[in-house]
Amino acid sequence: MTAAMPSADAACVLMVFILCISGDQGQENIICALKGSSVDLHCSAQHPTTSAKWYTVHRNDSKDVLRKLSTDDNRVTYNVSPESDFTLTIKDLGESDYKKYCCRESTDQPDLCWKNSTELRVADLQVKVIPSTEGLTVTLMCSSSCPLTENPAAYIWYKNREFLYEDWSPWYQQLVSSEAAVRYSCAIKGYEDLRAPEVSVDSVTLACFSVTYAKGKMCSYVQKSEDEPCSITYPTELHAQKTSGREFITLTCNTSCPKVDPHAAFRWYWNRELYSHCENQDITLFGASSQFYHCAVKGHEDLRSDEACVDEKSCRSVNYVTRRICALEGSSVNISRLDSWTYGLPHYLSWRKRGDEEAESLKGDAGHLEFHQHSRNVNTLTINNLTKDDSAEYVSKWSPRGQFGLLGATLVVTGLKVTFTPSAVVTEGQRVTLTCSTSCPLNADYTWTFNSRPLTLPEDQNKQLVLDPVRKQHAGNYSCAVGDPQNITSSERTLTVMPLQSMAIMNAVKMTLLSLIPIAVCVLYLTIRKKKTQTELAGKVQTGETEPLYDDIRLSPMNPAARAEPAEQQEDTV
Repeated sequence: MTAAMPSADAACVLMVFILCISGDQGQENIICALKGSSVDLHCSAQHPTTSAKWYTVHRNDSKDVLRKLSTDDNRVTYNVSPESDFTLTIKDLGESDYKKYCCRESTDQPDLCWKNSTELRVADLQVKVIPSTEGLTVTLMCSSSCPLTENPAAYIWYKNREFLYEDWSPWYQQLVSSEAAVRYSCAIKGYEDLRAPEVSVDSVTLACFSVTYAKGKMCSYVQKSEDEPCSITYPTELHAQKTSGREFITLTCNTSCPKVDPHAAFRWYWNRELYSHCENQDITLFGASSQFYHCAVKGHEDLRSDEACVDEKSCRSVNYVTRRICALEGSSVNISRLDSWTYGLPHYLSWRKRGDEEAESLKGDAGHLEFHQHSRNVNTLTINNLTKDDSAEYVSKWSPRGQFGLLGATLVVTGLKVTFTPSAVVTEGQRVTLTCSTSCPLNADYTWTFNSRPLTLPEDQNKQLVLDPVRKQHAGNYSCAVGDPQNITSSERTLTVMPLQSMAIMNAVKMTLLSLIPIAVCVLYLTIRKKKTQTELAGKVQTGETEPLYDDIRLSPMNPAARAEPAEQQEDTV
């Protein structure tokens, strides 16, 4: 039975040859900066002079159009001196700054300006919610809409707007179940006021998970206002299904989730490159042969279908047993690659970290890196004695002339650390929560020791140990560990418990000292004022200076003899 050709409004109808579009990219540079932050762009002209100007450049009907950049004294400025390297500075970045910029002497040859332009992308920070393989849970990741050029110093996580912790890893350290009343957010250290919109996980099932965003623009459909919250349901997994007709092939991005947002757009990847011209759930191809393909939901590109081939006999698709791996420092991990082609053993297989395009392929080292082939289509990279430097996305290729796949396996290496909430110094009777903190969610059983002795935990406590109320006998050294398979243990941290009486005395002393401070400051002020007044008066007496109040008083000598003389003369005359 021949499959019917889908209608144009239900699918993208494409000729395969138009998918292979290439162009001269020149020396284009891409910079991604966080919305609300500042960025510096450097002039790309070979020998700029003081007549150089900054322009924005865009294409209109295949023509390059330059527009002189308007500046102001506050937000957009640039210097035209060699000492400043002709730097363009843009502060408080907004979506309107998402453009291509170039620095030129004149508007001649706008095509050169396009080829040597700097594309500035403005990133929104968001909390990505990704389904995990561990029960009805999801993982959280602090993500940006484009890879930030400036490597973040650390990521900060908030729960119900309260600070939780900061860490170098963008992954939230615990698996999250459905808790609609709990809201999560994140920020980048140094940009704490540019937090991601809050996210809550409403429900998680085998086929779907539902999320509520505090900002409507996070949903695929249009809200009345971007400031209104919105909810959306995502599938937990996707499958790119192929249907063959007589002269065409239809690909459908399928899911078993019945509640997927009907307005959802899809992403198609063709020959391991994003094909942005179609956002339909179906795509129809003519003349296809050995191309790779897979699909994703727009706005949630981390959730992708497995890679497949149009012609499975002449194409070798590559997938991974696990795409996201969280592992402990000092442990070992296996990253396994699955090949669809089982007709022969590969003569060449190369592994590399994503982003290390200039570096050589990974080399085998029995103490650290090992390569194994378990069958015709399963190859494994084993990394022993993990360090945080091993955290990366790993990709592979099976031909020297081939290309590394678009899909890879992301590895996050974490340590163990004991943290105390609210603090490591508490008062007897308080509630204290001890957490075995990690940089990513581990699927593991945790054990605890207290003063080097193992603790027996309640059934509902594992990663966290709750002391409610805390007593003085709880004071001491705590450590946590993951038992299987390497028995890796955190360093010890001390919990100090202050007795209520001691705390009352400390509070009384503190209040007394606080009450004495104003009196002491007042006495010190009066003392300084008195000394200053005495010093000024003494100085004026020595120099003969007086205040104007005393200038109008005439002083006369006080001589009694002089005063008595007129009286004696009066007696003589009587």
